[in-house]
Amino acid sequence: MCDDIEDCCASSEIASRHDAAVAAGNPTYNDPKTGYSVFTATALAARKKCCGCGCRHCPFNHAAVPVQRRAAKIQTPALLRGSLVELDADAGIDVLLWSGGKDSLLAARALCREHGNKRRLVLLTTFDAGSRQVAHQEVQIDAICEQAESLDLPLVGCPLVPHIPYGTRLDEALRLVQRSAPAPVARVCTGDLHLEHVAAWREERIGPAVRALGATLHSPLWQAPYESLMRDLEASGTPCRVCAQTGGAVAVGDLFSAQFVSLLPPGVDAFGENGEFHTLAEVWAASRDPLS
Repeated sequence: MCDDIEDCCASSEIASRHDAAVAAGNPTYNDPKTGYSVFTATALAARKKCCGCGCRHCPFNHAAVPVQRRAAKIQTPALLRGSLVELDADAGIDVLLWSGGKDSLLAARALCREHGNKRRLVLLTTFDAGSRQVAHQEVQIDAICEQAESLDLPLVGCPLVPHIPYGTRLDEALRLVQRSAPAPVARVCTGDLHLEHVAAWREERIGPAVRALGATLHSPLWQAPYESLMRDLEASGTPCRVCAQTGGAVAVGDLFSAQFVSLLPPGVDAFGENGEFHTLAEVWAASRDPLS
């Protein structure tokens, strides 16, 4: 999340200066890098509405920032695409932690099959607040917005900053959904396939926030055979291309397919589960509705 140690130190100093200003009753503090005055969350809350400027500590989830500009401006969790109020009011909401890759798409398909429609599904994507990049996938949040637009699904963006713990920031995003949707959040879902340590990490980092909402963690693809996942991906009609890789076994731009898997060298996981590669689901280029 930090570009370098200097950035991390500055971010920690931001938190310290903000908290000190709030404790002292001051409406602003000076940014440690630029020297500019920055309003505290308390001072902004006193205005009782969002000003639309994309403030660092906006307590209103950037409600007045035009939707088309939010991907570039937000500093706290906010709705980036679609509508939360139009979700199904008759059943609990599923929030899918969406990275934009093939596993996320497969998880969304599984949830839509279970529901019989997509009106109970919300996408939630975390990204670096500075670079606007989604970790691991190495794609910009704009690409995720394009996916949500193509899928006709609401998308909540969750910008990550070093001085706010991941679990705390995700809790803010989930509470935004809980406040805005017509039904409570029932499950927070992932595209995890089989890695026990990843499941344990999620339980540790976000389990408390999920349970505080009265929801549960759910992985609809857990332990599913790769063969059945590949068939389902093919049925979606969605091309998925490598967008990031480590180790040199594959190249960025390669099309993920059964043939791609057959050519992987020994020791490389067929779905890249050990971090060998990550994909971007090009849902805008799908030959049919990717969620049907």
